Amino acid sequence: MEYKVTMKDEYDTIELAQNLESEKFLNMIICLNGELGSGKTLFTKGFAQALGIKDNITSPTFSIIKEYNGELSLYHMDVYRLDGDTSGVNIEEYYTKGGVVIIEWADTIKDILPKERLDIKIKILDENKRIFVITPYGKKYEELCEAVL
Repeated sequence: MEYKVTMKDEYDTIELAQNLESEKFLNMIICLNGELGSGKTLFTKGFAQALGIKDNITSPTFSIIKEYNGELSLYHMDVYRLDGDTSGVNIEEYYTKGGVVIIEWADTIKDILPKERLDIKIKILDENKRIFVITPYGKKYEELCEAVL
């Protein structure tokens, strides 16, 4: 099952992230894909705010992984610069650390993504509008989508 949701502006993106956060669970994995400026980091900011994280959320482009403490730990990853080579980064260990993992540019590391996850592909329509194509993999993620979308 695939869900398509149109976001009219940044507020819609933040609201979607906060709605998904309201149904969070331990070891939740969200994989974000979309071109530069599509709203991946904005989505993560909305999710983090709902988790009660007060830190300024920025894309971890150069550090690869940023960890934030909130209601649950948030592990925010930007794997673009890895160019598919994840050796030495130990990304998989974060999948079971008991927090939420959000991965930007997740398509570049498809071979190490868990089977159960939430994939979100963001397509730019114009300056403000985006289409979010949301695909759940696994029962928990299907239930999450049914509850929120």
